[in-house]
Amino acid sequence: MYSKPPPLTTNHVAGGEGGGESNLEEVEVLLSNQRSVPQQPSFLRALIKAFGPYFLIGSAFKLLQDIITFVNPQLLRMLISFTKQTGVPDWWGYTLAFLMFFTAFLQTLVLHRHFHYCFVTGMNVRTALIGAIYRKALVITNAAKRSSTVGEVVNLMSVDAQRFMDLTTFLNMLWSAPLQIMLALYFLWQNLGPSVLAGVAVMIMLIPFNAVIAMKTRAYQVEQMQYKDTRIKLMNEILNGIKVLKLYAWENSFKDKVLAIRQKELDVLRKSAYLGALSTMAWTSAPFLVALTTFAVYVTVDENNVLDAEKAFVSLSLFNILRFPLNMLPQVISSIVQVGSEDPPVLHRYVEKPLVCIYVVIPESILEMCERCLCCSINMMVPQGSLLAVVGHVGCGKSSLISALLGEMEKVEGDISVRGSVAYVPQQAWIQNATLRDNILFENPYNEQKYHSVLEACALTFDLEVLPGGDMTEIGEKGINLSGGQRQRVSLARALYSDADVYLLDDPLSAVDAHVSKHIFENLIGPEGLLKGKTRILVTHGISFLPQVDNIMVMVEGQVSEMGSYQELLKQNGAFAEFLRNYALEDIIEEEEATGRTLLPALMLFITSFEGKADSLNGENPKSRSVRRHGCSQRKHSEPQEKKKPHEMEKLIQAETAETGRVKTKVYLEYVKAVGPLLSVVICFLYGCQSAAAIGSNIWLSQWTNDVSTNQTKENVPMRVGVYAALGIVQGTSIGNISAARKLHYNLLSNKLHTPQSFFDTTPLGRIINRFSKDIYVIDEALPATVLMFLGTFFVSLSTIIVIISSTPIFAVVVVPLAFIYVFVQRFYVATSRQLKRLESVSRSPIYSHFSETITGCSVIRAYGRHTAFVLMSDMKVDENQKSYYPGIVSNRWLGVRIEFIGNCIVLFAALFAVAGKENLNPGLVGLSVSYALQVTMSLNWMVRMTSDLESNIVAVERVKEYSETKTEAPWEVEDKKPPPEWPIKGNVEFQNYSVRYREGLDLVLKNLTLNVRGGEKIGIVGRTGAGKSSMTLCLFRLLEAAAGEITIDEVRIAEIGLHDLRSKLTIIPQEPVLFSGTLRMNLDPFDKYTDEDVWKALEHSHLHRFVSNQTAKLELQCSEGGENLSVGQRQLVCLARALLRKTRILILDEATAAIDLETDDLIQSTIRTQFEDCTVFTIAHRLNTIMDYTRVLVLDKGQIAEFDTPANLLSQRGIFYSMAKDAGLTQ
Repeated sequence: MYSKPPPLTTNHVAGGEGGGESNLEEVEVLLSNQRSVPQQPSFLRALIKAFGPYFLIGSAFKLLQDIITFVNPQLLRMLISFTKQTGVPDWWGYTLAFLMFFTAFLQTLVLHRHFHYCFVTGMNVRTALIGAIYRKALVITNAAKRSSTVGEVVNLMSVDAQRFMDLTTFLNMLWSAPLQIMLALYFLWQNLGPSVLAGVAVMIMLIPFNAVIAMKTRAYQVEQMQYKDTRIKLMNEILNGIKVLKLYAWENSFKDKVLAIRQKELDVLRKSAYLGALSTMAWTSAPFLVALTTFAVYVTVDENNVLDAEKAFVSLSLFNILRFPLNMLPQVISSIVQVGSEDPPVLHRYVEKPLVCIYVVIPESILEMCERCLCCSINMMVPQGSLLAVVGHVGCGKSSLISALLGEMEKVEGDISVRGSVAYVPQQAWIQNATLRDNILFENPYNEQKYHSVLEACALTFDLEVLPGGDMTEIGEKGINLSGGQRQRVSLARALYSDADVYLLDDPLSAVDAHVSKHIFENLIGPEGLLKGKTRILVTHGISFLPQVDNIMVMVEGQVSEMGSYQELLKQNGAFAEFLRNYALEDIIEEEEATGRTLLPALMLFITSFEGKADSLNGENPKSRSVRRHGCSQRKHSEPQEKKKPHEMEKLIQAETAETGRVKTKVYLEYVKAVGPLLSVVICFLYGCQSAAAIGSNIWLSQWTNDVSTNQTKENVPMRVGVYAALGIVQGTSIGNISAARKLHYNLLSNKLHTPQSFFDTTPLGRIINRFSKDIYVIDEALPATVLMFLGTFFVSLSTIIVIISSTPIFAVVVVPLAFIYVFVQRFYVATSRQLKRLESVSRSPIYSHFSETITGCSVIRAYGRHTAFVLMSDMKVDENQKSYYPGIVSNRWLGVRIEFIGNCIVLFAALFAVAGKENLNPGLVGLSVSYALQVTMSLNWMVRMTSDLESNIVAVERVKEYSETKTEAPWEVEDKKPPPEWPIKGNVEFQNYSVRYREGLDLVLKNLTLNVRGGEKIGIVGRTGAGKSSMTLCLFRLLEAAAGEITIDEVRIAEIGLHDLRSKLTIIPQEPVLFSGTLRMNLDPFDKYTDEDVWKALEHSHLHRFVSNQTAKLELQCSEGGENLSVGQRQLVCLARALLRKTRILILDEATAAIDLETDDLIQSTIRTQFEDCTVFTIAHRLNTIMDYTRVLVLDKGQIAEFDTPANLLSQRGIFYSMAKDAGLTQ
């Protein structure tokens, strides 16, 4: 199955390899030639080649089934004529009855054979598509990647692949429907002569009506898909940045945004519901209208034409056969049009994208990113085994240089070559959802001695003692249960263990404390470290290491300004010497904290496949790679790692639960409640009326056929039309379901925004997104349709039984056993299929979460050449999913055969009893009961289907309900405890015996803190990684609720007031700058509280003024998902601007100097000193020099206060703080 996709992915462009001299135009020409010469890669052709033959077998069965269908009406004609004649032997009647049974039975078997082939093809197509999309995502070019967000691509995989699958099941209708129509017309002509044409005319008039409706519905669907996409994309961002939303108290602004999109979505839904009502009306009344016109014309054209039972009922059963193809045809055509028009642009754009694979000495190489040149005319050569440091300001293209070496940038000219295998440590660590050991091994074989030396060098041994399961601790999605520094060290350990030839280290020391970074440099990167003799390119902001490197390259605005050893550069007295003189005074080891946000996903090209050379440590061969467990890396906030050992090896991420057993009646009641109880009753009543009307009209018909002598056509026509008009009313139903959809989504959304942070830490995002996309989609679209279909089929089956019993009362005897069997089969099937459906949906989400994880980490995956392992992993996940999907298909066939067999029995008995009691039956009644029996099979079958669909779709209500009822955090506003609007005036903060834990059952992170901070004090908080520094700030915002003790701010107990009242009065500059897609202005001020003037002022103070005013859009500058189009430093400055805008009494800086060079850092520090002069400031510091002039310093150790005093006093005490300062070279 997996050998199929390659036709989709073979269009590599082999440009730019050997030609140093091939200039831009040449490459352009080459590319365009290569595209025009071979035929355009066609997605469809590949599918047909792969799955065509198998599909054709199914088509053959369909043909056979179509022919058999028309045998039964002929038998019915014989049966009716048999009841009319006298003196015909009884055995002939019985033979007819059994013949009817056998043809029906044969038809059942053939039909299900056909369905089986179709569904299996559909399944294969889906698998092939998912495989193709996944493989493509790993190798797609940068520009192509930027054109679609992660959310859209995941949607492609989930929704659009599904569409293709659904289509295959109906493709055969394209030829089968016309065939059935022709046959039916031929037999009708035989029966009624030319007057059939009147009926045909009515049908033909209905076709454009149906087609128009279908086209309109399509258009609405497309529109709705767009809204849905935007909504899911927004939800994805909200959930990714949920912590920031909580810290800033911005939930309401985003809630309104989501609800606005949702409202548009519902409006479209409502329109399509009205359309649906129209088309259902057409669908139910079509056969009746056709029959009516035909009979009327037949009787009026010629006095001699007499409508007897034989003619009437045979024609009626033929018209019933006609109904299906006539309706399917426009639907199939429009859905092919839809798959043809809507998906391929996206799918093809994705699956058929050209890959520009570049072989990454850079002579005159210009690299381009985000439509502007970032690195221009760079010449550099790194000799083998040397250590090159790259320094420069924020946004000068250091990371871009590294990406270029990885081949992740679009090369404009020149060429790049890298010898040997590569290990890459991105600026933001990419951690998978796997055990810590798996993250470090990254597919390489385990070698204990080497592994321990790696842990030692990366200073991870201490952390392993703290983690609950040592190196087998499971790490959550995006590494949430590791602190930023730990994630970065794990990332380093992965690089070291992979034992490559070239190491590209993008600012790896930024996220760790001073002494740790010293340790890592000495043991790992530096001249004496484990990596000596390897080629290392280190991007860094830390000056203290520079004297020890071989070469230094200084970058300014994307160009190399100078390059040489430390001594040489000092002698040249250029930019570098200037830079050093400013900072050497404070000789800082400490590096900024650049904790793990995403690797810039802008970096997405394909890396040359590296040869793993057996090398250094233990001659490990990196080629032996197996399959790796999945994880995910979008943006998540670091979480201190104090999650100790409640139980050995506690799983962090709970497995998704699949409810078992029957869906509880409560859930149905929930839904009825959401629809509105009164409306529900009305709907059922209308359905009852409809069935009564249908029966009435048919009984009328049988009276009329018996009443051949007196010709009553004229009187009947108005009556019958009147009776049938009742049908249209029924469709007033689908409207109620929209209010249900609205209520359920609203509850889900508001609950999710009120959910405490700990829930998001332990629940993978994919699972929550799934609720918002798949389950809401089911409630919006699938559920209402299912409910209506269920009611419809239920009433049809009921009326059939009633008709047969009223014409041949003895039939009642058979009904009971048949009903018993039916219920048994139905329960058996529903139970199985429900569980299979649940298993299938539970096994589906890993595919998507693995996929989105792959997209975010794809530069790392490619750098290490782990491409194939990941593809294999994805294939395994898809296989897992198919394991529960295939039995689902088969069980459907099983059900179909059993149920239709019951239907066939009904036909048999109706016919048998009619034969047996023909003395006292008139032909009209026989015709009535048998023709009813003939159409019951279909509705019985559908009824079970609908019951099970109803159960599996109502599960969506169940799942949405489950997530709308999770535990919520404290209320956002407490009316009677509202603090005064100007609170806090002084900014005093007091902790009293304060303890806190992350979640129930975990150890305390902070134990009995008692401290008092006066307004306007500047407090520095220091301590080893995981000492509880970040936790302390989270407590102020009540993201963690107290386990004991309390915090008061200006005499107000924060535990008593509403969360928004509290959070809107505090400002935090978080570790990781999170931006939302939207305008820059929206990112600074989502509620539009401030004037443009204020915003510009804030930008000026945060040193973004120049950057923003240079943009054409100014404040309306569009930020992409996660702010990917700004550099990490710029994003941090945006967060600073947010803080300046809010200007509250209390400011919390959580290592906010992340990923910023020293100059920018100074700017920020001075801004904070001047702008927040009279505010209380808490700074979690990694660079001690930033807090040396603070009022007091708080040293935390293992969640307790170790020291708390002025910096000078602490230095003289020679305690923990002194030793940290000594490590940082701040004291002797």
